[in-house]
Amino acid sequence: MLTPLLIVVIVLAIGFDYINGFHDAANSIATVVSTKVLTPFQAVLWAALFNFAAYFYFTDHKVANTIAKTVVENFITLEVILAGLIAAITWNLFTWWYGIPSSSSHTLVGGFAGAGMAKAGSLGFGVMSAINLAPILKIIAFIVLAPVIGMFISVIISIILLHLSKNARPSVAEKWFKKLQLISSAALSFTHGGNDAQKVMGIIYVAMVAAKVLKTGDTMPEWIPFTCYAAISLGTMSGGWKIVKTMGSKITKVNAFEGVAAETAGAVTLGITEHFGIPVSTTHTITGSIVGVGLLKRVSAVRWGVTVSLLWAWVLTIPVSALLAAIIFKLVDFFFPGLGVVI
Repeated sequence: MLTPLLIVVIVLAIGFDYINGFHDAANSIATVVSTKVLTPFQAVLWAALFNFAAYFYFTDHKVANTIAKTVVENFITLEVILAGLIAAITWNLFTWWYGIPSSSSHTLVGGFAGAGMAKAGSLGFGVMSAINLAPILKIIAFIVLAPVIGMFISVIISIILLHLSKNARPSVAEKWFKKLQLISSAALSFTHGGNDAQKVMGIIYVAMVAAKVLKTGDTMPEWIPFTCYAAISLGTMSGGWKIVKTMGSKITKVNAFEGVAAETAGAVTLGITEHFGIPVSTTHTITGSIVGVGLLKRVSAVRWGVTVSLLWAWVLTIPVSALLAAIIFKLVDFFFPGLGVVI
């Protein structure tokens, strides 16, 4: 039975997915817009189309499963999920407003974990007893690894493309790379949808288990992935122009050749991590890829001041979201005791 609280949690989760879409739209379209291959309006439609197309391909839901297991089952209640979602939405909107390309994935993980830790503390357990360390450590490790892998792959792809086009006239090569950028940006949007939509799928699934609508191990109802992919696609169509500016020009200036290399590297990295069920940040991944193409020109081509400020946002996202979620959980628990149902 869908209780009012469960409905509120599901609506908030879908709302987060929508916000994730327009917050992360810049990841998919920044380079294709900055190189003027597509207009901003065309780019968001293109990205949204391939965000949703991922629904038909990524059916294993490995990333959703990892997200669902970040908090120990005994401490998952609807109020825990509610507090985590409110915290994640708040941080996402804050970073979007100030044009900071932070990770929607990590704010969701941080919010969910922080609320779970607060729940454990309220029951007299150690706060760390609420956390499944294996998935959390994997996620934290890829805060560093995802951009490094993206950077490494983008350098390799750039070298290969340079070799293949070394005898082509610059004007002809530019024309072909602009065409290829349509494919590379589509691939990045496709893998972005496949990775990011699954995170909310995992949250909705555990909410339905907490509400006794589903049992642990039950097959995920098909409406959950369909709705999540639709929400993130609609969010992408809304765009995120402040972050587009940061991603498309402030880190390093990119041309069509570099856009192809960065987007392809981002897509490959996201595809690999999705295959292994690792919820990585699309933002971190494409940023590392853009830095990689900048480094191939020269180290000074990368605006390191901007990059360092982004690193601070990445480092702070999980702990800030966790703290915010813990505070929200305490407020919900104080004013509305007994809302949640412990599994």
